[in-house]
Amino acid sequence: MSVKQKINDWIETKFLIVIRKEEDFSVITSFTITKIRVGLLLTLLFLTCFVLSLFLSKTLLARWFDPMYVETENMVRIHALSETIDSLIVEVEAKDQYVRNIQMVLSGESEPVPEEIAPEENRGEQQPDRSGIDLYKSSEATRNIISEFESLPLEEGGFGRVNNGTFTDNYFFPPVKGVVTNSFSPSENHFGIDVVAGEDEPVKAIADGTVVLASWTLETGYVVGIQHSNELISIYKHNSVILKAVGDPVRGGEILSIIGNTGEQTTGQHLHLELWYRGNPLDPGEFITFD
Repeated sequence: MSVKQKINDWIETKFLIVIRKEEDFSVITSFTITKIRVGLLLTLLFLTCFVLSLFLSKTLLARWFDPMYVETENMVRIHALSETIDSLIVEVEAKDQYVRNIQMVLSGESEPVPEEIAPEENRGEQQPDRSGIDLYKSSEATRNIISEFESLPLEEGGFGRVNNGTFTDNYFFPPVKGVVTNSFSPSENHFGIDVVAGEDEPVKAIADGTVVLASWTLETGYVVGIQHSNELISIYKHNSVILKAVGDPVRGGEILSIIGNTGEQTTGQHLHLELWYRGNPLDPGEFITFD
């Protein structure tokens, strides 16, 4: 018998597989199979297992089988955190600049000239303000304009007037209950009212808003400023303790500070309250009842 005939006989050899019941050995089913079919079935099973393993190693089991999985995940997270930090830095810088501008407006200081557009002759003329921020001195032309406007007579009737209906839908909480001892008088540079109340009386927000100023000045002591809707800002001066920080959201009637007697301009324990609308002072007595 030749080798070829032996190979053919080996390939074509058939096996009968019979499945019987255990109780009475009766035949349930039977089928024949050749060695080549066995080889094909084993090959197909191997390929199926291989493909399934490859798929699982790249998806569900990647954490255990792929050595680059953890590093890739970490890089994705680092990139996402980096973008988040960059956006937060930009947002914080914008808010800090906004708060600095509000503080300068309230303290009467001139707006700083950005370094990239400052004239060459003014680059070295920096002077620090009380908060430690270096400000550029105003130019000669700016100082002349300021002097011209300061020399104009002050018209008291123009202050504290808003269009009817501007705050019609607003209810303002009284910051403290007490006696008004000094009324609104822009002609005397008194842009608010003074209210005398009990010792350690809590000072409350007149309406919802965000704290944009919480600091101490030599003239007015501890000061809190809140930005409200409708471009309204409320200022609370001469406090003994501040309970809020810049950026804190507050609700109307929420406690901001404790009434006090701080600052060189104080004449005793009281609250000095100011309202500013679009850069103009308003008379708080027209909107709030303190008794």
